[in-house]
Amino acid sequence: MSKTVVLAEKPSVGRDIARVLGCHKKGNGYQEGTKYIVTWALGHLVTLADPEAYDAKYKTWNMEDLPMLPDHLKLVVMKKTGKQFQAVKQQMLRKDVGDIVIATDAGREGELVARWIIEKARVKKPIQRLWISSVTDKAIKDGFRNLKPGNQYWNLYQSAVARSEADWYVGLNATRALTTKHNASLSSGRVQTPTLEMIAMREQEINQFKPKTYYQLQGKTKGGFAVTWKDKKNQSRIFSKDTADKIKAKVSKEKAFVSHVDKKHKKKHAPTLYDLTDLQRDANRIYQFSGKQTLSVLQKLYEQHKLVTYPRTDSRHLSTDMVSTLKERVNACGVDEYAKAANKILKEDLRITKAIVDNSKVTDHHAIIPTEEPVDYSALSNQERKIYQLIVQRFLGALSKPYEYEQTSITVEAAGETFEAKGNRVVSLGWKEIYQHHAEDEEDIRSNVPQVTKGEEMSLTYTLKEGQTTPPERFTEGSLLQAMENPTKYMETNKQELVKTIKQSGGIGTVATRADIIEKLFNNQYMELKGKYIYLTSTGRQLLELAPEKLRSPILTAEWEQKLAQIADGKLKKEVFLKEIKSYTKQAVQEIKASEEKFKHDNMTGTKCPKCGKLMLEVKNKHGKKLVCQDRSCGGKKNIAKYTNARCPNCHKRLELRGEGEGQMFMCSCGHREKLSTFQKRKEKEKNQKVSKKDVNKYMKKQDDFKNNALAEALAKLKDRS
Repeated sequence: MSKTVVLAEKPSVGRDIARVLGCHKKGNGYQEGTKYIVTWALGHLVTLADPEAYDAKYKTWNMEDLPMLPDHLKLVVMKKTGKQFQAVKQQMLRKDVGDIVIATDAGREGELVARWIIEKARVKKPIQRLWISSVTDKAIKDGFRNLKPGNQYWNLYQSAVARSEADWYVGLNATRALTTKHNASLSSGRVQTPTLEMIAMREQEINQFKPKTYYQLQGKTKGGFAVTWKDKKNQSRIFSKDTADKIKAKVSKEKAFVSHVDKKHKKKHAPTLYDLTDLQRDANRIYQFSGKQTLSVLQKLYEQHKLVTYPRTDSRHLSTDMVSTLKERVNACGVDEYAKAANKILKEDLRITKAIVDNSKVTDHHAIIPTEEPVDYSALSNQERKIYQLIVQRFLGALSKPYEYEQTSITVEAAGETFEAKGNRVVSLGWKEIYQHHAEDEEDIRSNVPQVTKGEEMSLTYTLKEGQTTPPERFTEGSLLQAMENPTKYMETNKQELVKTIKQSGGIGTVATRADIIEKLFNNQYMELKGKYIYLTSTGRQLLELAPEKLRSPILTAEWEQKLAQIADGKLKKEVFLKEIKSYTKQAVQEIKASEEKFKHDNMTGTKCPKCGKLMLEVKNKHGKKLVCQDRSCGGKKNIAKYTNARCPNCHKRLELRGEGEGQMFMCSCGHREKLSTFQKRKEKEKNQKVSKKDVNKYMKKQDDFKNNALAEALAKLKDRS
């Protein structure tokens, strides 16, 4: 009987699938059973070849060699993971293997990971697709009972290849053109450059903003109840002091009467379930987690703990086939502080509305929700607990009753002018009882509104309050992720179909890549964090001035996504799209070549390069600081400081390693200094003094034989009393 190779995206998922399928025999990079052989990738094992694979001249970056437009892009095995590729290939080519099940992440990128491996391994065997949204045992078993034909996802694969090749043509050519033209390390791409442009546009709004003074007129009773003046457009701000004074003088002479009292019973439903961007935004707002940090924690909750569904989703809804699993999920996550809310939900019929279940709004994956796996909080780290609880709150909140309140609106009139006041009385907290963190909103106002009747006279004392308009807020990581998801505000276009497309495609980048794009912009020093806010650096600002105009706008991504969606639907050939991409690449390179703009280094030092004598630049990255020659062709480098994992013996902060050769020295911000040679001797001495694991085990075994009789007697007495 022939066997089936199952290809997972990561070892952890592969081992889970192997366990469920009964594949217990362990091999080199795979596990085998009687029917299945489960193997795995390590993310991408195969990628597009670097330019030098097409021509040796591309090893050197020269403007005259651009644009680089090979007719067909080659696939190469990634060096770091070459061993695992060979292990996967070996299993796929076995004579006793009849077919392959692709079990990589269910999405465009997951399809690419698997198909590139199959293509590079030159395997021509039937393909089936496992398409699941969680890796619990139940989900895996259900998925294997409902495997899909591989050809159903061929167009999705073609779309993924088109996206990857387009990024190669445009990204590599634009980056090389900018770098060689301006002799500076400048990278540009169709997602990172528009993201940077949005930050620049926000900064421009802030810089051009001119604060205006405004006045608000309030009338107060002796009891402290206040009403605020409103114009016919319901605006309370008066931008003319003269007008404000005139209104105040006018109403002060006349009596004020209650002209309208309105009481309304209102409901507010819980926020929709989380997609990745919404969760990243909340984690940034509440806990100051970066987008990448949130995704990393989510991956552990998904793969390792199996507590949440697939994280890289842009959907906030569930499909109808999931309704039968919801009570089990409520049971699994409804523990500790959520037990009360979970019990309330389980006692009644589930509240299933279009806001929760809507097949038309579910893309490759549904919203992020808890799985049926019972949670053990003691097994979670602090960060994992925080993210998991945010998901639980959203999930239980969505299934809970609405927040209900009674809103009283009072309108007061004096001398033909209108004053208003509103107050809310909570009727039922509903879903808000569950939430530990929620932004204050209009419905949270709980002012005490006095009992008044229409026509009643009010004695008011009037005061003018002065204020100033404020500029738009700078981007935080959370608000930038939101802008990337919906960048229509930053698109200068009259083409409504493009605006519609970018909304449908979920903005620029994907939910899976946005956090990495932001991280890359930080690492390249194009932007920086000051507190929680993002600022453009001088390099980032200059890059935008030097990059091709079309590459700076989200419109390019909108056009691409429109066509990639058509390829995925089988309505457009990949080759037609790539022909357009090559044409645009030529145009972009020509625009950079013709540019007369100059790049100015803002990190120039007074140190001369030991190789060519030119002044060097100070460069910072996550590994430390170094000096590099301003002339890229020279390649001169000199280390300043390297961030290490070594700890200061005094304050235990991480040490910096400075200098070169024998003069290398560890330095700490607390003032501690120590030569590398001295540090090594100290560490060697500490190592020799350490107790081995064997000795610890022996000691612990002895402790098992030790009995504290006095303590045992005391505990026994205590037990008897209870």
